[in-house]
Parts: sequence; structure tokens; C-alpha cells
Amino acid sequence: MIRHVVANALTLMIVGLIGLAILISSGQQRFHAEGPLEQAICFRVAPGASLRVVSTGLVQKGAISSEQIFRIGAQYTDRADALRFGSYLIPERASMDQIMDLLTRGGASTCGSEIQYRIGVTRIDTLVRELDPATQTFQIVVQFASDEEPPEDYARLAGQADIQYRITVAEGATSWQVWEGLRLAEFLSGEPGDVPREGWLAPDSYAVTRGADRQALLVEMEARQERILAELWETRVDGLPYASAEDALIMASIIEKETGVADERRQVASVFVNRLRVPMRLQTDPTVIYGITMGQGTLGRGLRRSELDAVTPYNTYRIDGLPPTPIANPGRAAIAAALDPDDTPYLYFVADGTGGHAFSTNLADHNRAVARWREIEAQQRGN
Repeated sequence: MIRHVVANALTLMIVGLIGLAILISSGQQRFHAEGPLEQAICFRVAPGASLRVVSTGLVQKGAISSEQIFRIGAQYTDRADALRFGSYLIPERASMDQIMDLLTRGGASTCGSEIQYRIGVTRIDTLVRELDPATQTFQIVVQFASDEEPPEDYARLAGQADIQYRITVAEGATSWQVWEGLRLAEFLSGEPGDVPREGWLAPDSYAVTRGADRQALLVEMEARQERILAELWETRVDGLPYASAEDALIMASIIEKETGVADERRQVASVFVNRLRVPMRLQTDPTVIYGITMGQGTLGRGLRRSELDAVTPYNTYRIDGLPPTPIANPGRAAIAAALDPDDTPYLYFVADGTGGHAFSTNLADHNRAVARWREIEAQQRGN
């Protein structure tokens, strides 16, 4: 009798162990299997959120099929206490294991909102963008200029603990404009110090966090521009009329202000290099304008005859060679153009009404191109 009871108990135990093994195996398979999510979503883990709260939210979003298996799997893989707050892009069909990896990996948020602070040549504006997980593209939800009152939604969005910040400096902005833009950015901290050297701040996009130090950011921009210039200076073509890398930076800043057409940069560079070789004065309006504003804002009007005639260090109608400093912060492409200009015979160029320029080798052709441009200007004013 006792032997029969023991045999039955052993049988039940074996069946139970087999059942438990099957259950564990099934759970493991479901934890690693393709998930039910049909379209990518943004999922936010709030600061201090528990694994139970997160698993419930994932079920409600349709990202996982079982809270229990998700929590057991997280505990089994020693990640139950490793959740990091933030907004995460969860791709379609992501497994529970993949989702757990996303939520515990840490680092910058991969989804949600981003505040982009853009320092341009004529204005500073703020954009709040949200990632559309379906298309993985950012959509602008709030936009305002620095001289406008921020919309009510801005305070709500900016108050999110995991929101990302990005500062974008436009090519051709002056150092004072960048310095002033950082001074006005409410999400930065610290004093910016003195206005940096003209031309030595790299136009680029900079990821920052709320409370980032203004002066440290300016130091980073300057270090980046120095690296770019040093790298490109080593690749320069032979025979350029520059005494130093800084001369090339000055030229690059003039190219940056003269054309916004990417394909024209090297042609414009060839004109100014050819003039230096003749030698011939550069005769470029942006340098004259800089001599008036010293980079503090825009002129906002055309140049006067008296300004073109005035002798200043930046009036390239009256001085020989390059001005003493850059006149803006050139981007990498403009620096590259200054160090590898096209090989052309051009000495002149003028706007052609299409956004680009007409290039000429002699003054007679140039004067005809100028006359055509004047006609276009008159027609535009008439309309």
C-alpha cells in the first residue's frame, strides 16, 4: 500500500515537474517571440515608475500580451530593477525581451519631444518637435521667434523631465549673434563670457541638456571649428594666395556670405582667389556691411554711396587683400571651397534672379549681367 502511494506521488511529482518545465519553456518562448505591436509607438517611462506600472502600460498600448510573463522575464534576466525613465521608440513586433532591453539600456531618449533652438542669420526661433513613431519623422507642434511670447503649450512640453534639447547654429551667423542667442536661451545656465573670435564657432547642431553651461558650449563650438579648419588645411590645393589657415577662414566667411547655393561655393571661391592673384581688390559688399555692424545684427538696408567710399579695415572696395578677420562663422563646405576652389578664369559675378549668380571673365560682360539684374530687380519691385 505504502509502495503504491509513493509510486503515485512520484508520478505526480514527475508530471508536475514536466508541466512546470513546459510552462517555463512556453513563457521563455513568449518572452523572446515576436510581439503583437502592429505599428511603432512612443512609450514613456516616468521617473520612479515600477515594473508593474510599466508592464500595465505596455499591455494597454498593445505592445505586450502578458504582464506576468513580462515581469517574470525581467526578473529572470536581472533587469527588473534597471528601468530608466525616458521616452522610447518601440518598433513594431518587438519582443518582450527587446522592449525590456530598450527600457533598461539608458542613454538619451529615442522618442518623444525635442526642443530645437535655432540661431540664424536674421532671427532666432524655437521649435518643439515630436517624433511620429509610425513614420519616424519629427512633426513641429510649437514654433515661435525669440521676440514672441512662448505659446502655453511650450511651458508644458519644456517641463517634461526627459525632453531633449538641440541648438542649431546656421552657417553665416556671426559670433555675436551666436553669443547673444545663447545668452537668451532660457534653458541654459551661466554667463557666456566675452564674445568669441569672429569665424571661430562651428555652425552645427549641438545636443545639450537643460542647465548646460553657456561658456562651455561656446568653448565646444570653437574647438570644433579649430578641428575642422586644421583638418581641411592639410588637404588644401597648391598655390593658394593665403599666408595662413586663418586667411583661408577669412575667405571662407566671405564665400559663406556671398552665396547660399551649395554648387556655387567653389566658383565664388575661384573669383576671389583669382582677384587676389591678379592682384585686384575683392570688392564685396558683405565685408563693407560687417565693417558697419561689426556682426551685431543685420544692416537691414542697402549700402549707401558714402559707406562704399569710406576707408575702413573691412571695406574691400578701398583696401587691398583680405579684411583683418572673418566676417561670419563659415560652415565646413565654405572652408572646403576656400581651400579647393574651382579652376576658372572668372573675375566677376552678380545675382541672376534665380537665386544663383552669373559669372564673367571681363568687365564688359559683367556690366551687361549687372544691367540684366537691375531689370529683374525693377520687375520684382513692380510686382
